Amino acid sequence: MSRIGCVAATDSGREAAAYLAALWPDEVEFVDEGTVAASLRTVFGSCDAVIAFLATGATVRILAPSLRHKTTDAPVVCVDEGRRFAIALLGGHYGANDLARRVAGALGAEPVISNARDAAGIRPLPPLPRPRLVVGVGASRGVSADEVLETVDAALGRGGLDPRDVRALATVDLKADETGILAAARLRAWPLLVHPAAELADVEVPNPSAVVRAAAGTPSVAEAAARYAGPGRALGRMLVEKTKSPRENPMATAAVAAHDPTGRGRLAVIGLGPGARDLTAPRALDELRGAEVVVGLDQYVDQIRDLLPDGVRIEASGLGAEERRARSAVELANAGHRVALIGSGDAGVYAMASPALDDPETEGLDVVCVPGITAATAASNVLGAPLGHDHCAISLSDLHTPWPVIERRVRAAAEGDFVVSFYNPRSAKRDWQLPKALAVLAEHRPAETPIGWVRAAGRPDQSQGLTTLAGFDPAVVDMYTTVIVGCSQSRIVAGRFVTPRGYRWKE
Repeated sequence: MSRIGCVAATDSGREAAAYLAALWPDEVEFVDEGTVAASLRTVFGSCDAVIAFLATGATVRILAPSLRHKTTDAPVVCVDEGRRFAIALLGGHYGANDLARRVAGALGAEPVISNARDAAGIRPLPPLPRPRLVVGVGASRGVSADEVLETVDAALGRGGLDPRDVRALATVDLKADETGILAAARLRAWPLLVHPAAELADVEVPNPSAVVRAAAGTPSVAEAAARYAGPGRALGRMLVEKTKSPRENPMATAAVAAHDPTGRGRLAVIGLGPGARDLTAPRALDELRGAEVVVGLDQYVDQIRDLLPDGVRIEASGLGAEERRARSAVELANAGHRVALIGSGDAGVYAMASPALDDPETEGLDVVCVPGITAATAASNVLGAPLGHDHCAISLSDLHTPWPVIERRVRAAAEGDFVVSFYNPRSAKRDWQLPKALAVLAEHRPAETPIGWVRAAGRPDQSQGLTTLAGFDPAVVDMYTTVIVGCSQSRIVAGRFVTPRGYRWKE
């Protein structure tokens, strides 16, 4: 796990640093060693990355004497006093660009990226969740260590990859004694993996060469060595294809592959929340920016298209294709991709987590579920505090659950005196279920029981209402609405729907 050091000079900066430390507790630490300059020098020398809530000029002046090389210095991101911008100041292609985007997403700021590649509209690969990178190297006899490292750095920079994620260099057995390759590995403290040409010859690569085959016994050295992990083991995913040395007469090539310990990909099941961007969790935004493939309902994909990296594969489909989306996401992850399966609200509540994780093919995958604000909690906060005591959620859609089962659950909630949140309450073809459910509740609750509804919670077209069980008109709601019915203790206080917690001290 990487260590990110935060420094700040003002109360606003310290508040933001504390927020990041709470958001990423395993990574971020706030350092205060008396003076800002001392704190900044400390984190620059001891941490993997730096977030400075300081002016860029001050940051440069303090760190200038400590700068050594872009490949070894900690990347630095500066955030202005107003938290409007997260600026990739030092080490853009070595982690600062990705960190600036990540910090910007967390703070609601704009990332400022100034590298030529980004300015030209060519964006690096999406950030990876700390992969194991292997850099394959091919070289002519007599190549220098400097040229090998320049070529490796060029390949990593081309993919926007962090040198700290490199686990090894790899090459063909023919180059096992090549002084320049051996010295390059030693200078970076990277192990050197040497593979037989006959084994590399069977590795599928994007750029095989008959010339290389004739010289080395395999049609690829750099790409095949990057992907190969040993007999019977899964091949790595090619991230950066064969890259030539930047010198005028190149003597080296390099390629980069990611190796997962399971040999499989990553499945992130993400809840986007009720719809408003500022109600989407920062962790969800991070996962989206790191995805290679995004799978989801078309209207939810449209909500987050602007967040997705260039070149990301999108699989969007319409209503009714939930099982197909889940199956596709699992298949893509098993093929080695980083997949984001998205839905509204929380992915585990009437959403995509259940059909995806119910698939036994998820065994061995790197699976993460990112929580989101549910429709019920979003609606509850609009209406007041209706979920202040015991409550339950029931979907009124009988497309997947027979109505007698739904009615039995509504009756049990009524008899148990639970506050009830109704999902999928009414559509053009299903207009009788909500009145029937309310009639069941009315058998056990007085006519003045509060009932509230919220449509499109948190979105620009949000609308809501609050009335009583006797005065409620089901015709005002649709499939985008959540309906909350109070229990016997619920009441309307100062125009707000409240269910008292029932603390004994109030008595």
